[in-house]
Amino acid sequence: MTRPVEIKVIGTNTEGLAALEGRVAVVVGADGKMDPVAKTLNRASKGALARFVGSEAFAKMKAGQVQALSWPAGLSVDSLDVVKLERRPTPEEARKAGAALAKAKGRAALLIAAGPMARADELAAALALRAYEFTDHKSERPEGTPGAVTLMVTKPEVVSEALAPRMAVVDGVFWTRDLVSEPANVLTTTSFAERLKELSGLGVSVEVLDEPELEKLGMRALLAVGQGSASPSKVVVMQWNGGTKGEAPLALIGKGVVFDTGGISLKPAVGMEEMTMDMGGAGTVAGVMKALALRKAKANVVALVGLVENMPSGTATRPGDVLRSMKGDTIEVVNTDAEGRLVLADVLWYAQERFEPKGVIDLATLTGAIIIALGHDKAGVFANDDAFARQFMKAAEHEGEGAWRMPLGGYYHDIIKSRIADVKNSGGRPAGSATAAVFLERFIKPGVPWIHLDIAGVCSTPGETTVAPKGATGWGVRALDRMIAETETE
Repeated sequence: MTRPVEIKVIGTNTEGLAALEGRVAVVVGADGKMDPVAKTLNRASKGALARFVGSEAFAKMKAGQVQALSWPAGLSVDSLDVVKLERRPTPEEARKAGAALAKAKGRAALLIAAGPMARADELAAALALRAYEFTDHKSERPEGTPGAVTLMVTKPEVVSEALAPRMAVVDGVFWTRDLVSEPANVLTTTSFAERLKELSGLGVSVEVLDEPELEKLGMRALLAVGQGSASPSKVVVMQWNGGTKGEAPLALIGKGVVFDTGGISLKPAVGMEEMTMDMGGAGTVAGVMKALALRKAKANVVALVGLVENMPSGTATRPGDVLRSMKGDTIEVVNTDAEGRLVLADVLWYAQERFEPKGVIDLATLTGAIIIALGHDKAGVFANDDAFARQFMKAAEHEGEGAWRMPLGGYYHDIIKSRIADVKNSGGRPAGSATAAVFLERFIKPGVPWIHLDIAGVCSTPGETTVAPKGATGWGVRALDRMIAETETE
C-alpha cells in the first residue's frame, strides 16, 4: 500500500541553514519581501536569492510557481527552490506550489521554509498528494522517490494541528488511488472485500454480504450483473459512528465493478484494459471512510459498495432479459454494458431500507457520456435537493475538485420507458448521463436528499492534474470529507 510522504513541522530557526544539504525551498512574498529565514538563506548564498527576487524572471512568475536556483554559491544544497506566494494565498495557489515542489527533481529530502505564510498546511498536503506513485507491480522502485519533508513555520503547533486531518485525508486519497490502479486479476470482488475489512482496525464496522444473503434480500438486479463471472458478487457495508448516538447517518454508495467487459453487449477491445477502474466509485467511498476513521470524524456515516464483475459467458444476463429489483420495479435489460445502474439500484434501496439515512450520495464511473459532456475536468452532479447539492458543490470548489450540476427531469424519464417492463436500463446515446441518473432516481425514496456523482471522467485521467499524476486521482475523497467535516457535531 502506498503511504504519503512523511512531513515534519518545526519552528523557524536560522541556525545551521547555511550548512544544509539536499534541497531547500523558501517561500518569498509576491511583493519580494523576505522573512528572517529567507534573509538568512540570502546571506548564506551571497545574495543569490535577493538577485533572483529582484529580477524580471521573478516578476513574471505567477503565484504558486517554483523556480530552482541550482547549486547556489555559499550553500551546500543542490537546489534552492524559490516559491512565489501571496502572503494570503488562495488554496489553489498553495496547492500549485506544493505540487510543483513534489514534481521537482532530486526529491530525496526537502526543507520548506514557509515562515509566516498562511495555508502552509495546504501546501504540504498538496505536495504529499502530488508525490504519489503506484509502484506495487514495479520490479524496481523509480528514482526520485520522495523522502521526508520538513516544514519550517513560525507557528508549528498551529500548522501541525491543521495538517493532521489533512494528512488523514491524503491517506484516504492514496488508498483510493491504489485500489483504482490495481489490475482486475489482483483486485477481485473477494480481495476487494478483504481489503475493506482492514478498516475494522480503525474502528469502522465492516460487514460483507455474500450471494446467498443477497438472494434472500432480493438484490436480483445486482446479482444479474455478476452472474456471468466466476467471481462472486458481494455487498460490503461499512459504518463509522463518530457522531451523536442515534442520529441518522449520511449514506455513501459506491459502484464496484472490478472489471467491465460490457457483458454480452461486449465493449470494443481497444481501451478495454482501462475498465479495471470501473470500481472507482467503491474505491472513493473506501477512501472517504478511511479518512473519517483516521481523523476520528464526529459524524455518522454508512458506506455501501456493490462488488461485481461483468463478464460474458453461458450464464451471463442477456439483452432482452427482464429483472425484478429489490424495490420491486421490473427492469428490461436492453444493454448489458449499462450494468452499473443495476448494481446501484439495489444497493441504494437497501441502504435506505436499513439505515433511513439523512441523505444519500452515490458515486460511479457510470457513463462515457459524461466524458463527452465534461471531459476529464469535472464530474457530473445530479441532485434532487438544491441545498444538498450546494453543500457538496461548495466543498468540491474549496478542494479544487471539478464538479458541474447536470439536469434531471421528466423528459429523461420518458426516454427510458419500457414497452414490457417498468423501466429499461438504457435510453441509448442521447443524454446518456442524464437518463442513467434518472434511472437511479427511481430508487430514491420520496423526501430523501440525494446526489449522484458520475465520476467516469475524473476517476482516472489520461494526463496529470494539479495534485495527481496521470491515472487514478482519488477524486471525491477530499470534497466529501470536507462536506462531512462542515456538518460535524461537537
